[in-house]
Amino acid sequence: MNCFEKWYCGSALWRYLTRGQLLPWMLRDSDLGDQLLELGAGLGAATIELARRAPRVTSLEYDHALAVELRRRANPANVTIIQGDAAALPFPAATFSSAISILMLHHLKSVALQDRTFAEVSRVLRPGGIFLAFDIPDGWIYRVSHVHSTFVPMDPSTAPQRLLGAGLSQVRMESRGGAFLLRAVVAE
Repeated sequence: MNCFEKWYCGSALWRYLTRGQLLPWMLRDSDLGDQLLELGAGLGAATIELARRAPRVTSLEYDHALAVELRRRANPANVTIIQGDAAALPFPAATFSSAISILMLHHLKSVALQDRTFAEVSRVLRPGGIFLAFDIPDGWIYRVSHVHSTFVPMDPSTAPQRLLGAGLSQVRMESRGGAFLLRAVVAE
Protein backbone atom coordinates (compact mmCIF):
# COMPACT_ATOMS: atom_id res chain seq x y z
CA MET A 1 0.00 0.00 0.00
CA ASN A 2 1.20 3.49 -0.76
CA CYS A 3 1.04 6.46 1.63
CA PHE A 4 -2.33 7.65 0.31
CA GLU A 5 -3.89 4.19 0.77
CA LYS A 6 -2.51 3.87 4.30
CA TRP A 7 -3.82 7.32 5.17
CA TYR A 8 -7.29 6.74 3.69
CA CYS A 9 -7.70 3.16 4.94
CA GLY A 10 -6.68 4.29 8.42
CA SER A 11 -9.00 7.29 8.43
CA ALA A 12 -12.09 7.80 10.54
CA LEU A 13 -14.04 8.39 7.31
CA TRP A 14 -13.13 4.94 5.91
CA ARG A 15 -13.97 3.26 9.23
CA TYR A 16 -17.31 5.10 9.26
CA LEU A 17 -18.12 4.11 5.66
CA THR A 18 -17.02 0.53 6.26
CA ARG A 19 -19.12 0.17 9.42
CA GLY A 20 -22.20 2.06 8.23
CA GLN A 21 -22.44 1.28 4.52
CA LEU A 22 -20.02 -1.29 3.17
CA LEU A 23 -20.40 -4.09 5.73
CA PRO A 24 -24.20 -3.87 5.95
CA TRP A 25 -24.34 -4.21 2.14
CA MET A 26 -21.78 -7.03 2.03
CA LEU A 27 -23.17 -9.03 4.94
CA ARG A 28 -26.90 -8.79 4.29
CA ASP A 29 -28.46 -12.22 3.88
CA SER A 30 -25.18 -13.85 4.96
CA ASP A 31 -24.62 -16.01 8.02
CA LEU A 32 -20.96 -15.67 8.97
CA GLY A 33 -21.13 -18.70 11.24
CA ASP A 34 -18.79 -19.25 14.17
CA GLN A 35 -15.35 -18.70 12.60
CA LEU A 36 -14.67 -15.85 10.14
CA LEU A 37 -11.47 -15.35 8.17
CA GLU A 38 -10.71 -11.75 7.20
CA LEU A 39 -8.21 -11.54 4.33
CA GLY A 40 -6.08 -8.42 4.00
CA ALA A 41 -7.12 -6.75 7.23
CA GLY A 42 -4.86 -3.76 6.59
CA LEU A 43 -5.34 -1.17 9.32
CA GLY A 44 -8.44 -2.93 10.62
CA ALA A 45 -11.28 -0.71 9.41
CA ALA A 46 -13.56 -3.77 9.29
CA THR A 47 -11.94 -5.95 11.96
CA ILE A 48 -13.64 -4.57 15.06
CA GLU A 49 -17.05 -4.48 13.39
CA LEU A 50 -16.60 -8.05 12.16
CA ALA A 51 -15.73 -9.07 15.74
CA ARG A 52 -19.17 -7.79 16.76
CA ARG A 53 -20.82 -9.96 14.10
CA ALA A 54 -18.93 -13.25 14.44
CA PRO A 55 -17.97 -15.25 17.55
CA ARG A 56 -14.36 -15.67 16.33
CA VAL A 57 -12.42 -13.65 13.77
CA THR A 58 -9.02 -14.49 12.35
CA SER A 59 -7.59 -11.47 10.52
CA LEU A 60 -4.78 -12.17 8.06
CA GLU A 61 -2.49 -9.36 6.90
CA TYR A 62 0.45 -9.81 4.50
CA ASP A 63 2.38 -6.70 5.57
CA HIS A 64 4.25 -7.37 8.81
CA ALA A 65 4.19 -3.74 10.01
CA LEU A 66 0.44 -3.47 9.39
CA ALA A 67 -0.18 -6.76 11.22
CA VAL A 68 1.82 -5.52 14.22
CA GLU A 69 -0.07 -2.20 14.22
CA LEU A 70 -3.40 -3.99 13.96
CA ARG A 71 -2.49 -6.24 16.91
CA ARG A 72 -1.78 -3.10 18.91
CA ARG A 73 -5.05 -1.38 17.95
CA ALA A 74 -7.53 -4.26 17.79
CA ASN A 75 -7.61 -6.38 20.89
CA PRO A 76 -11.06 -7.94 21.33
CA ALA A 77 -10.80 -11.37 22.90
CA ASN A 78 -12.44 -13.00 19.87
CA VAL A 79 -9.93 -11.64 17.28
CA THR A 80 -6.63 -13.23 16.28
CA ILE A 81 -4.27 -11.26 14.03
CA ILE A 82 -1.90 -13.29 11.85
CA GLN A 83 0.75 -12.11 9.42
CA GLY A 84 0.52 -14.30 6.33
CA ASP A 85 -0.13 -14.74 2.63
CA ALA A 86 -3.68 -15.16 1.29
CA ALA A 87 -2.33 -17.25 -1.59
CA ALA A 88 -0.80 -19.75 0.87
CA LEU A 89 -3.12 -19.78 3.88
CA PRO A 90 -1.56 -21.30 7.03
CA PHE A 91 -4.74 -23.09 8.11
CA PRO A 92 -6.04 -26.66 7.82
CA ALA A 93 -8.80 -27.48 5.37
CA ALA A 94 -12.38 -26.73 6.39
CA THR A 95 -11.40 -24.44 9.29
CA PHE A 96 -13.67 -21.45 8.66
CA SER A 97 -17.41 -20.92 8.28
CA SER A 98 -16.89 -17.74 6.23
CA ALA A 99 -14.21 -15.56 4.65
CA ILE A 100 -14.24 -11.90 3.67
CA SER A 101 -11.93 -9.75 1.59
CA ILE A 102 -12.27 -5.97 1.36
CA LEU A 103 -10.19 -4.18 -1.28
CA MET A 104 -7.42 -6.76 -1.01
CA LEU A 105 -7.54 -8.82 -4.20
CA HIS A 106 -6.16 -6.05 -6.43
CA HIS A 107 -3.09 -5.90 -4.16
CA LEU A 108 -2.03 -9.42 -5.11
CA LYS A 109 0.84 -9.27 -7.58
CA SER A 110 -0.74 -11.35 -10.36
CA VAL A 111 -3.94 -12.89 -11.64
CA ALA A 112 -2.37 -16.28 -10.84
CA LEU A 113 -2.01 -15.27 -7.16
CA GLN A 114 -5.62 -14.08 -7.12
CA ASP A 115 -6.71 -17.48 -8.47
CA ARG A 116 -4.50 -19.25 -5.92
CA THR A 117 -6.17 -17.18 -3.20
CA PHE A 118 -9.61 -18.27 -4.44
CA ALA A 119 -8.47 -21.90 -4.31
CA GLU A 120 -7.07 -21.41 -0.81
CA VAL A 121 -10.32 -19.81 0.37
CA SER A 122 -12.23 -22.75 -1.08
CA ARG A 123 -9.88 -25.14 0.76
CA VAL A 124 -10.14 -23.50 4.20
CA LEU A 125 -13.90 -22.95 4.13
CA ARG A 126 -16.19 -25.64 5.44
CA PRO A 127 -18.88 -27.07 3.17
CA GLY A 128 -21.60 -24.43 2.95
CA GLY A 129 -19.15 -21.69 3.97
CA ILE A 130 -19.45 -18.32 2.26
CA PHE A 131 -16.84 -16.10 0.65
CA LEU A 132 -17.51 -12.38 0.30
CA ALA A 133 -15.14 -10.13 -1.64
CA PHE A 134 -15.43 -6.40 -2.29
CA ASP A 135 -13.03 -5.00 -4.87
CA ILE A 136 -12.50 -2.50 -7.66
CA PRO A 137 -12.12 -2.90 -11.42
CA ASP A 138 -9.62 -1.14 -13.65
CA GLY A 139 -10.08 2.60 -14.04
CA TRP A 140 -7.97 5.71 -14.21
CA ILE A 141 -8.98 6.98 -10.76
CA TYR A 142 -7.98 3.66 -9.21
CA ARG A 143 -4.69 3.63 -11.13
CA VAL A 144 -3.88 7.14 -9.89
CA SER A 145 -4.65 6.22 -6.27
CA HIS A 146 -2.39 3.16 -6.56
CA VAL A 147 0.75 4.87 -7.86
CA HIS A 148 3.73 3.19 -6.16
CA SER A 149 1.48 0.37 -5.02
CA THR A 150 0.58 -3.03 -6.41
CA PHE A 151 -2.54 -2.75 -8.55
CA VAL A 152 -3.75 -5.82 -10.44
CA PRO A 153 -7.43 -5.04 -10.97
CA MET A 154 -9.89 -7.85 -11.40
CA ASP A 155 -12.06 -7.97 -14.48
CA PRO A 156 -15.56 -8.33 -13.03
CA SER A 157 -16.72 -10.17 -16.15
CA THR A 158 -14.25 -13.00 -15.50
CA ALA A 159 -14.57 -13.15 -11.71
CA PRO A 160 -17.53 -15.58 -11.50
CA GLN A 161 -15.84 -18.12 -13.77
CA ARG A 162 -12.59 -17.82 -11.81
CA LEU A 163 -14.40 -18.50 -8.52
CA LEU A 164 -16.16 -21.51 -10.03
CA GLY A 165 -12.79 -22.79 -11.27
CA ALA A 166 -11.46 -22.58 -7.70
CA GLY A 167 -14.17 -24.89 -6.41
CA LEU A 168 -16.68 -22.31 -5.21
CA SER A 169 -20.32 -22.34 -6.31
CA GLN A 170 -23.47 -20.21 -6.27
CA VAL A 171 -21.44 -17.22 -7.41
CA ARG A 172 -23.24 -13.88 -7.41
CA MET A 173 -21.89 -10.48 -8.33
CA GLU A 174 -23.27 -7.00 -7.69
CA SER A 175 -21.90 -3.59 -8.58
CA ARG A 176 -22.17 -0.39 -6.62
CA GLY A 177 -20.38 2.94 -6.85
CA GLY A 178 -17.72 1.78 -9.30
CA ALA A 179 -16.85 -1.32 -7.24
CA PHE A 180 -18.23 -4.84 -7.07
CA LEU A 181 -19.17 -7.49 -4.54
CA LEU A 182 -18.65 -11.20 -5.11
CA ARG A 183 -20.47 -13.80 -3.07
CA ALA A 184 -19.76 -17.52 -3.40
CA VAL A 185 -20.36 -20.69 -1.40
CA VAL A 186 -18.38 -23.90 -0.92
CA ALA A 187 -20.47 -26.79 -2.17
CA GLU A 188 -21.85 -29.08 0.53
